[in-house]
Amino acid sequence: MDSPGPGPLRTLLDRLRSETGSALLLLGAAVVALVWANSPLSASYEALWQLRINLEIGDLRFDMDLHHWVNDGLMVAFFFLVGLEVRQELSVGSLRHRRSRLVPLVAGTAGVAAPALIYLVIAGAEAPEGWGVVVGTDTAFLLGVLAIVGPRMSSQLRVFLLTLSVVDDFLAVAIIGVVYSEAVEVMPLVVALACLAALWLLGRTREWRSGPYVLAVVVLWGATVLAGVHPSLAGMAAGLLVPSREPERHDVLRAKYLFRDYWQSPGAGPARSVQLGLARSISVNERLHLALSTPVSLVVVPVFVLANAGIDLRGGALVAALGSAIMWAVAGGLVLGKLAGITVGSGLAVRLGLGRLPDGVGPGSVAGGAALSGIGFTVSLLIIDLAFTDPAQAQAATVGVLLAIVAASLIGLAMFTTARRKGETSADLPTVLTPEVDPGRDHIHGDDDAPITVVEYLDFECPFCARVTGMWADLRHHFGDRIRYVVRHLPLEDVHPRAFGAAVAAEAAARQGRFWDLHDVLFANQSQLEPDDLRGYAVDLGLDMSRFDDDVADESVIARVRADMLSARASGARGTPTFFLNGVRHRGSHDARTLIAALEDARAGESTGPE
Repeated sequence: MDSPGPGPLRTLLDRLRSETGSALLLLGAAVVALVWANSPLSASYEALWQLRINLEIGDLRFDMDLHHWVNDGLMVAFFFLVGLEVRQELSVGSLRHRRSRLVPLVAGTAGVAAPALIYLVIAGAEAPEGWGVVVGTDTAFLLGVLAIVGPRMSSQLRVFLLTLSVVDDFLAVAIIGVVYSEAVEVMPLVVALACLAALWLLGRTREWRSGPYVLAVVVLWGATVLAGVHPSLAGMAAGLLVPSREPERHDVLRAKYLFRDYWQSPGAGPARSVQLGLARSISVNERLHLALSTPVSLVVVPVFVLANAGIDLRGGALVAALGSAIMWAVAGGLVLGKLAGITVGSGLAVRLGLGRLPDGVGPGSVAGGAALSGIGFTVSLLIIDLAFTDPAQAQAATVGVLLAIVAASLIGLAMFTTARRKGETSADLPTVLTPEVDPGRDHIHGDDDAPITVVEYLDFECPFCARVTGMWADLRHHFGDRIRYVVRHLPLEDVHPRAFGAAVAAEAAARQGRFWDLHDVLFANQSQLEPDDLRGYAVDLGLDMSRFDDDVADESVIARVRADMLSARASGARGTPTFFLNGVRHRGSHDARTLIAALEDARAGESTGPE
């Protein structure tokens, strides 16, 4: 019996969590705020956000109106999430490698400096304090618009823009915290610094439970509010101090054995042990990011937009805003400054040899993404609230932010259209397996002529590859003789120094018909892959050692591994494990159940397709 599909509420939430859905949600909140603030009910809009809320904890007293509770309270979750994302990128993501981070670092810095300069040129004499309004990019809105107007396949451009946004967000939050904070109170500041020290110590001691981190962040928020430092800086700093790491093999194995205990003896105690074991295997950073991402995107940021985008444009206010130098400085800084700064900055970094653009991303796509980076919105609205005390100036700046959304989107669309006409039809890695599977060359489990093919690019030192080695048995159990499993080498030499030698040893064993035997031994002994270890495994398998030693040193065997690495690059595989299902690169989870579902969906599509 088929399981019931998701209900309408779950379907709606899934759509809102998508990049396009998030952008539409923010736009909808802005429209509601504008309509409300310019309707006969405008007084209720003002009254709502001026509602006083007093929170007393002993001698501590937090007395703010609802508008400030949103901006200084709820939004700390947003900036904490930004800090978590920055730490992830620095630890295990696109900012981990020097050559990967220098181009977006230069481009992101230029994308902050150029808009500020344009703002000061236009409105520096009238309102120099507003230059911070134009430095930030609304990542959620940018990605939503990119999904609508960008290339059909743009995952590599998306990664590049996300990396840019990390730099952009870090600089924008630093500017908010340093430039737009009030007079600082010393004792609360000392408490805040102590909380940051506690977060650092928790990371150093590898504390895996999230509770102590959350407690430290809550106390940190209260201390920064009382100290007069804007909580955005505290949120970002706290997120940066929450450690991020790849899952470690021994933690995953512990969770597996705990689940086996529950399977054999189901009960509340074993279930709790499984829950804790699973949590321990995933970094605190990733767990907090997962817990916060949905409420922040669906509640915190839309409520913030609702509280800040409602400007009263009646009585000639719109005409006055259009005639204000501040409005044109904000719109010009965001639209022209981001476009020029990011485009020129990335081009200069590449020309100087500091790095290169992601594979598949051309200059036209960079220009289109740079144009969309002119969508400031969330951070811009926050800084408007901090920078301007004159309501007329704040109105003019808000109109400039809203105008920039429209202009940046249209310019981005024009840039992407021009790029497509010049041949930049994609901003992504290749997705088709190149070359195709060759039974005379490739290592194949199953029938050479099986209609279903799964190809894995693997690295013998990669812990994730080791975890999926049993996946083939599940696939074979489901599909029987209709499936074949193929492996190719992709040793990641920059992070796994022994992987290449292990791949060569496996190919040497293949010359004696023992590839799969050594394949299994190598994954079972990932921590011991030195040359002497490899020879020991060959001895244990009973290989002809004279021939094995000769083959390990044979240039043709080494070239065989290099050829697989070149085919990985030509096919769009950059990490391990990467799977190709019937010649097409698979995206997403690679557990057996997911791969089986993807293969069944592909077969169903083929059977219902045009004859």
